[in-house]
Amino acid sequence: MSEPATIRIVSPEEFDAGTAQTPGSERLAAVSPQLGVDAVLWSGLFKVEPGARTGIHHHGEQQTVAYVLSGISEVRWGAKGEYSASAKAGDFIHVPAFLPHMEINPSKLEPFCWVVVRSTAMPIVVNLPADIWS
Repeated sequence: MSEPATIRIVSPEEFDAGTAQTPGSERLAAVSPQLGVDAVLWSGLFKVEPGARTGIHHHGEQQTVAYVLSGISEVRWGAKGEYSASAKAGDFIHVPAFLPHMEINPSKLEPFCWVVVRSTAMPIVVNLPADIWS
């Protein structure tokens, strides 16, 4: 007989920084196989400090949905970084699979923080060369 389904609560002290990272940011896994959570999605927090920007990257086959918890972020994307939009606390963001992008924190005072959900259980982060948008 199989185990009954159960709800898992993951508290902040359990979040795992040992997940794939991009320079200029911090990802903390909350729902992932590494934490013993059997799910078809990955979820966690994403934070960028004041005045910082991430490296250019994409998430392979994963689609990403993010909810901006706090702060303001500028997101750049495209083959040459030619598109941009700003997101503030309360906004949702959708990032399609394989789309090169970067996040920029224009604030000099506060970090921005997102709740992120990805479409597969294992995070995919493909960091690209900094000169790709030259």
